[in-house]
Amino acid sequence: RNIQPEENHSITASNSSAACHVKRILFQLEGMTESKQEDKTNILQQSFSVQECRNTFSSSLHYCRELHAEASGVILDLYQRKLRSGKARMLKEIQLVLCFFFVFVFAILYELSLQSGGIFSFTPITKRFLTQGDVMSQSRSIIFVETTDRLEPPPLVSCSVESAARIYHDRPVVFFMKGLNNNSTWLDSNYTYAAFSLLSAMKNVFIFPLQMETLFQKTPLVTWWYKVNATQEKHWVHISSDASRLALIWKYGGIYMDTDVISIRPIPVANFLAAQASQFSSNGIFGFPHHHWFIWDCMKDFVQNYNGHVWGNQGPFLMTRRLQALCNLTNFHNMEDQSCQNISFLHPQRFYPIPYPAWRQYYEVWDTNPDFNDSYALHLWNFMNKEHKPVVAGSNILVENLYKTYCPTTYKDLIQGSGHMQQNKTE
Repeated sequence: RNIQPEENHSITASNSSAACHVKRILFQLEGMTESKQEDKTNILQQSFSVQECRNTFSSSLHYCRELHAEASGVILDLYQRKLRSGKARMLKEIQLVLCFFFVFVFAILYELSLQSGGIFSFTPITKRFLTQGDVMSQSRSIIFVETTDRLEPPPLVSCSVESAARIYHDRPVVFFMKGLNNNSTWLDSNYTYAAFSLLSAMKNVFIFPLQMETLFQKTPLVTWWYKVNATQEKHWVHISSDASRLALIWKYGGIYMDTDVISIRPIPVANFLAAQASQFSSNGIFGFPHHHWFIWDCMKDFVQNYNGHVWGNQGPFLMTRRLQALCNLTNFHNMEDQSCQNISFLHPQRFYPIPYPAWRQYYEVWDTNPDFNDSYALHLWNFMNKEHKPVVAGSNILVENLYKTYCPTTYKDLIQGSGHMQQNKTE
């Protein structure tokens, strides 16, 4: 491109014509991106030799030689630039291929970790790299909440999470714990919490800190959060849990379950509330996709009709209020579920085959254990267990047999294991 006619040569027009001819040849050669340098040099030699320059354009020998040499230099420069750009392009392609390779391997490892071949194993390396948003992005999570500061879940909590992990082996089971530090999802490697260790080892169980202030942002609950005085609330653990479960389902979707619910088979519907009795809804189990209007209305009702002095006002009574505002609720007949506004209202037998006045039956020995064929999960009414009735290995009570069937690792490590520990201490 810097080729110019020789200024001191007497035949300026001829030199200009020669220079323009060489420029046209170089422009054509520059467009031949797949040709080698030597091929382009040969083409230049054939298309514009020094002798042809003198004969065709009547230029001097000195000028033609300089013109030819400079054109050859341009070709060499083009070749070197092609080499440099080719190397850079190859490096980018290698980086891109490696990036896709690692993403593919990462996805395969995660999918393998969720296969039903084994719920328990070493904690998959991939789990440590997944954020809360990654885990809950598909609106398919099974969600549990712990609003106390304890880090050692009791056996019933562990059983609830384990049973869900087994029944929903292809879905993430997410346990939010208030006691975890803000940025912590894993306790120090030398912790001695048996239940926490057990839950962390489940391949599809993820444990994240419950950060309520952050959770309530961009929801109707945020105004209530900044006004309420937790120290003055008699039922704060339950109220904060009621609020958290609504915000979590609103933001992420999925199924919420109380930590005293043992899963025994998959719930076949997505949008549902669980009837505790005819015309009365619980809030211990419910499922909706993220950003569902019903959950938004529940959060607005939570704030507008807040009364922390009445137990359940922000929980089952709230759900019942919202459902009654939408539907004409009637008594259940046989085992038929009800439906209203595309929301399934599931029969009490689905989750509450033993009603709360009879909760002690879970801690009794049955002549024949019930099969619960009409149920998807069992709510054990732990709130009613003021006596702290335990599950003892070998007692043959109903709840012990449920542990053996639906959360065998919890039973082995926390029930049988604790029994051996007590025996060793006695001896």
